[in-house]
Amino acid sequence: MNIDSPIFHKILTDWYKQNLRDLPWRKNKEPYLVWISEIILQQTRVDQGTNYFLRFIEKFPTVETLAQAQEDEVLKLWQGLGYYSRARNIHFAAKQIQNDFKGQFPSTAIEIEKLKGVGKYTAAAIGSISFNLPMAAVDGNVYRVLSRVFGISTPIDSTLGKHEFAELAQQLIDAKNPGTFNEALMEFGALQCVPKNPNCVECPFNDQCVAHQQNTIKSLPVKSIKTKVRNRYFYYLYIKHKKSFYITQRKENDIWKNLYQLPLIETTEEILPEKIIIHQEFQQLFNTVDLAIDAITNPVTHLLSHQKLNVRFIEISVNNDLKHENWIKICEEDLVQYGVPKVIENFLVKKTEN
Repeated sequence: MNIDSPIFHKILTDWYKQNLRDLPWRKNKEPYLVWISEIILQQTRVDQGTNYFLRFIEKFPTVETLAQAQEDEVLKLWQGLGYYSRARNIHFAAKQIQNDFKGQFPSTAIEIEKLKGVGKYTAAAIGSISFNLPMAAVDGNVYRVLSRVFGISTPIDSTLGKHEFAELAQQLIDAKNPGTFNEALMEFGALQCVPKNPNCVECPFNDQCVAHQQNTIKSLPVKSIKTKVRNRYFYYLYIKHKKSFYITQRKENDIWKNLYQLPLIETTEEILPEKIIIHQEFQQLFNTVDLAIDAITNPVTHLLSHQKLNVRFIEISVNNDLKHENWIKICEEDLVQYGVPKVIENFLVKKTEN
């Protein structure tokens, strides 16, 4: 270690006192609020996540209100954030707290990690901030700061790397103020030691930072595994009957489980627009239906973690009401009751504005 823990603490906390952002979940250390904020911020930026956090706690101000909610309500509030399994997990975990912990948020590391969807990082964040437990919280920001300051080239996605960084963070943690230390380190990574083009000239660690001294800022942290991106082709059917259209609920154990969507034809390869109407699934759905194809949109690319969705919307008008066991017929004003993926929301908002 090229810098002593007390010196590291002082440099970091002095910076934090001058630069910390005024964020709503920092106004008190209530574990429920810390938990919700951490889950939201694992998948979005602070500027976007703040509004989601405020809406979420307005609707579900306590663990009890969240536990009593319907899953559809939770998913609707989560709409647009992605990673909907996290929304389902926090809903399940709220019920765990009600049933297994008598409504009291667990206060030990072992108990916190028993909650559905809570791993070591989230448990450490909650434990240190809300209960003053000396647990180092290591997220992407922390990996980046530590790898640069201490010049560590061990891949952060390797077993060895995860162990090395966790051990270093635990050695560095301020045992008297672990929550402040964790928040400061994460904030430093978010604002100062950013992924690209950090302002090293004004960095308080520039005299101690190995990466700055060795000009290796751009190469740290190191990742060894490149995940292959899967291509998927989605053809959504916007089927209009008078002033209504049809939606269905996703049930597969896949992306967007339990969210609502337009009827879908998915393929492994792209289909030309003029060929979609002769596709087998299309024929099965509409073989005897009197319909008109009003429009087929240009493809829209929707990027998810390790997946690239290539999406088209096929606008169809039908003269008669369609009966399908998994379809729900709704009008435009009913849509607010259903959680839908962002790519579908964007399409439907444009349709209702026209």
